[in-house]
Amino acid sequence: MSSSELFYKEYPCSYNAPLDCENIIETLQEIKDAKFCFECGFPALLPEGTEIKGYRGSYQVAKFLGVRGFGRLYSGIQLKDKQPVIIKEYLLPSRTFNENEIFQRKETFKGIGGIDLADGRVQNFRLIQTWEAISPEKGERCYLITKDVQPSQTLRQYLKQNGAMTPSQVREFLSEVLQTLEFMHTQKLRFPSNHVQRGLEHGNINLDSVLIKVENKERFVAYLCDVAIWENLFIPPSIPQPVAKTHIQDLESLGLVAFQLWVGQTQLDPKDHQAWPDNDNYLKEFLYRLLSLNTPYGSTEIARQELLRLPKPGESNNFQPSSDSQEQKKRFPKKYWLWLGVLAFLLLGGIIWYYFWQRSQLDENQYLEWRGLVQNFSKVDNVSSGKYIYTGEQNGTWSYILGQTPDNTMKLNEILTNPNPDAKATFIYKPIQSSDIAKVSQPIKEVQEVQEVQKIPKDFAMTTLFENITVDMNPKQVAYDGLLVFVAFSRNGFSLHKALDGEISLEQLRDIYTGRINDWSQINKNVQSLKIEPYVPTELEAIQQFKKLVLKNNLQDIALFEEIAKTRTQNTGTTQTQISSANNNGQTTGIISFGIFSKTWNQCSAYPLAIVNNNQKIQPLLDRTTKQPLEPSDDFCDRPDFDIKRFQPNGTANYPLGYPLYVVYPKDNTRQSGGSTFANMLITRQGQCLLTKSGLVPLQPVPNDIRNYACKSVP
Repeated sequence: MSSSELFYKEYPCSYNAPLDCENIIETLQEIKDAKFCFECGFPALLPEGTEIKGYRGSYQVAKFLGVRGFGRLYSGIQLKDKQPVIIKEYLLPSRTFNENEIFQRKETFKGIGGIDLADGRVQNFRLIQTWEAISPEKGERCYLITKDVQPSQTLRQYLKQNGAMTPSQVREFLSEVLQTLEFMHTQKLRFPSNHVQRGLEHGNINLDSVLIKVENKERFVAYLCDVAIWENLFIPPSIPQPVAKTHIQDLESLGLVAFQLWVGQTQLDPKDHQAWPDNDNYLKEFLYRLLSLNTPYGSTEIARQELLRLPKPGESNNFQPSSDSQEQKKRFPKKYWLWLGVLAFLLLGGIIWYYFWQRSQLDENQYLEWRGLVQNFSKVDNVSSGKYIYTGEQNGTWSYILGQTPDNTMKLNEILTNPNPDAKATFIYKPIQSSDIAKVSQPIKEVQEVQEVQKIPKDFAMTTLFENITVDMNPKQVAYDGLLVFVAFSRNGFSLHKALDGEISLEQLRDIYTGRINDWSQINKNVQSLKIEPYVPTELEAIQQFKKLVLKNNLQDIALFEEIAKTRTQNTGTTQTQISSANNNGQTTGIISFGIFSKTWNQCSAYPLAIVNNNQKIQPLLDRTTKQPLEPSDDFCDRPDFDIKRFQPNGTANYPLGYPLYVVYPKDNTRQSGGSTFANMLITRQGQCLLTKSGLVPLQPVPNDIRNYACKSVP
């Protein structure tokens, strides 16, 4: 976990701690309603009496309590019942996060800020239960509300005030936190978005994320808070993003905290044998395994059971094997070996059964979000009858998608024109061509503007260009799209994709499409001299995304790219045919191009390269049989699957050329909300099935057998 001291370098705080430095406190004392620190311009503290409106109520700030983790803490009340609350304020300051990053993190926070048991039970497992996650549309702040007043002393504060814990206190601490972690790792949990999953890693166990309530000198209660899945959203993009932790890494983090409590300080290294106290060797051995310095425990449950069986200091360890065990083994009667063989056979059968049962459970958990979707168009509520006109780029992703036949009977456009005949709502698509998409997306503009009488008004638009969506519009995500970079593929003789090991980096792409590199041997020494032939697709949305994601909107690089595009722009299908023709004629070609998923993922003429970003190789396509990332030796002609976790906002190592597809409609309540209705239909099981079969990435994993169903009848 990154330290918050490394955050917000764009704000020159003299204390190097803009969250709660003396200057920001003095600013609020001098001017009650100050919005920014006078010294560095960082967002100021919330004044007393500030009202925060949420979905479940309104809250009033009473007092600033300090900083914990990556946010500020305030005491407050819920205005309706005057009950006390704790408000944690997270910041997304505009100098650190751009507009797109602020929007994406706010939307994610709103959906994952807090967890409850999926079955609605209320149980105290000493995990601080959040009441509401609030993401205001405007501004740089988010809020996490905890309704019940919680113990506010962190372990770091306890350690500073009380010093080291005794071995018995460390054992008691471990027992409580392991029980909480076992709950987190095994229970079925529900997020505010209603997404349900079994088990969740805490991912952020440290001296600041564990609270302690001391009941007497020996008795205390430990609580976990600040779970990584939402805490990490507020780490600035300039800082390396932490990789999601596993159950075992949660145990390692807990082991480090227990070690620090035992030795009474944070500077000592548990790998240094001299640093350990010598007053409880059994606890030391336990922590060695918890820290993975010795054979790690396989699960939190096993670790907790081992802790409960741990002998007290000075007691003999009844679990040590006796010295004459080997002699007893020698004298073991031979007549029992047959029975041992039978038992071993039964045990092996049980292990095999358990393996396949576990796999079925994992599959079931993987599709929990899918099963939570509305089944089909006819079951979407509040569909108003009427005729809705919507739009998108004339030569864009949605225009192409609508021409696909996902069920091999009707085109998607025909299916979506009248998705629910009983509701008598029709959706007519009228695409528009943007003249300068880098400045203005014409489809979004026509939805936004008040139309002249002689023009056909547009109710909503389909777009992948988030930067063009203005603040008066509602974007609703319905799928993911992206760019695939591809090169020539050959099964015979030299094959460029194998020489490149199936990958290319963002930096190499940038050099190719700015003309800095013009021969494949400059990228990989395994390739003899072969001229690079870069091509550019015709879709304006795809080109704009390439400028953003690969060229990083660098004006000089864009100018060089556009010089290449003047003579090398052609339809993706034409480029693929060109590669196929060269392959059939036994010619070696150095063609490289990129295109939208729906035009590139399901073909055999060109190999889709993995993208290397920050030294991570990320392939968005999976081999259909093995479910592993596509490799140069795999047969990619057999409709590969999308690796959906590479696109989800809370995933790790996201595909760098992926981006969401939005339905965009006005926030103006006086206008009919056909866009909201259309989006709700697309995120049903039927809608996600249709989009997946048409070449878009769904919002959640879709069961493998769905490809055998007509989307209208998906279970």
